[in-house]
Amino acid sequence: MKFLTIILQTAIFMVLLAVLPVCLVYVGHNNWLIPQFWVLYGFFGVLTLVVLMGMHFVNVLKPEMYAQAFLITTIMKMLLSMALALVIVLKLHIEQGVFLANFFYLYFLNTGFEVYVLLRNLRNQN
Repeated sequence: MKFLTIILQTAIFMVLLAVLPVCLVYVGHNNWLIPQFWVLYGFFGVLTLVVLMGMHFVNVLKPEMYAQAFLITTIMKMLLSMALALVIVLKLHIEQGVFLANFFYLYFLNTGFEVYVLLRNLRNQN
């Protein structure tokens, strides 16, 4: 049951996260989004879901390793995100200011959502 709750919460969050970019496209400010924005969006969405699922399984199987697993998944997410950013910046000729705004919009909001869900799960255990 908890598994489905995590998927549902992540799906709702991802829909809410897409509202601003969709509004930008609808209003006509396409230049505020890089052409690969939806690739970044999908990457961060899948990565967030994988981190939350992994942390759920760690919590079920070995709850004493929760803090270490959280740090490991956070570092792995950071490294994967930086690698993707490096590939995009080196391979594509895009406006760097727009890319930074798009990247950090997705990265920080997804990370904040992860921390919120994980801390709420810890609070429910006590």
